[in-house]
Amino acid sequence: MKKQFKLAMLVALLISATWATAQKRPRQFELKADSLKFWELVPKDAKLELVSGGMGFTEGPVWDPAGFVYVSDEVINKIFRIYPDGHKEELISLGDPDGNTYDENRQLIDCASVLRAIIRIKPDGTYTVLADRYQGKRLNSPNDVIIGPDGAIYFTDPTSDLPKDQKQELDFKGVFRLDAQGQVTLLTKELTEPNGLAFSPDGKRLYVDDSAQKNIRAYDFQPDGTIRNGRIFGEEPGGKGEGVPDGMRLDLAGNLYVTGPGGIWIWDSEGHRLGTIILPEQPANLAWGDPDSKTLYITATTSLYKLKTSATGFVPYPVK
Repeated sequence: MKKQFKLAMLVALLISATWATAQKRPRQFELKADSLKFWELVPKDAKLELVSGGMGFTEGPVWDPAGFVYVSDEVINKIFRIYPDGHKEELISLGDPDGNTYDENRQLIDCASVLRAIIRIKPDGTYTVLADRYQGKRLNSPNDVIIGPDGAIYFTDPTSDLPKDQKQELDFKGVFRLDAQGQVTLLTKELTEPNGLAFSPDGKRLYVDDSAQKNIRAYDFQPDGTIRNGRIFGEEPGGKGEGVPDGMRLDLAGNLYVTGPGGIWIWDSEGHRLGTIILPEQPANLAWGDPDSKTLYITATTSLYKLKTSATGFVPYPVK
């Protein structure tokens, strides 16, 4: 009996060790199609390329026609220009920079979490605060930002990066519009933790994901800059540590590319899931780049990757 017990214990230990090793094994790049339409957007032989690695936590990619990508590093507290050969140039040292975009004049707009503000950054690294309050109260921690069809700035304001030593002044987490005159307007406060957002190419729909509820919302965008008819567009469930809905982009055909559990989930405009781009590191955000806007630049944990697609990305600011 003792020998049998020892053998059983040994088998149990081996199974446990094998399971632990499997759990630690890194994910591999993989393309998983749920629809044949997926292969119209991502070639079966598409190759994921590592542009640059070894960073803290990457966010907010913006491709520049000069051939580099702006990337925020929320751990190192810097925004970099990253070039095709992987080398980095520091643009600015800034506490917990997050989502970025270009405005209509190709000026870099950043969600500065520690400043609790939306800022505009010049190429020399100096910046101007565009908004840091709503109705006299400080914003929480702006997370992601885009340019709307009307040229206004739209951003989400959860509490995920609210500095621990600072007090939350707003009693909600909102989605906001910032106009050219500096006026901040609340669009909705119904989301638990608003995160990534994007407009459809025709400018008629605004998508916002909720990282706490693990879903994507769709709203009808009005000519006056307001939104109506909020509804659930899609769900991106996943286990603990697998990732949540975060950054998103659309292609010119209206398909959504949303970071989520395991990688990038692709949806058509009707809310059908087309497939998933599984990545070796959990992605947080993405942006279209290269002269033809067919390459996805992906910020994934410690790295910047790129993936050539067959789709043409929708870029809301002019590419000069």
